[in-house]
Amino acid sequence: MAHTVFCVKLKKEMPGLDEPPFDNELGKKVYDNVSQEAWKMWTEHCKMLLNEYRLNPARREDQEVIVKQMEQFFFGEGSAKPKEYVPPAK
Repeated sequence: MAHTVFCVKLKKEMPGLDEPPFDNELGKKVYDNVSQEAWKMWTEHCKMLLNEYRLNPARREDQEVIVKQMEQFFFGEGSAKPKEYVPPAK
């Protein structure tokens, strides 16, 4: 039977990831609360962050930035857009 979760991002029951993305507490939290669809949204967002901020996933400091952004994306206020990003005027 497929693993389903109530997705924290999309607010509905959806297919979950096949396995935790990381072998730690955050990986378990993502596995239990994030749908495959929301994870795809995150990976697209993450690519944008990597490009905009010139992050290198091999560097520990950059990994910490990515993890912090991921926690915000799923469990916080939402990941911040890069400061160069200009939101549409209200």
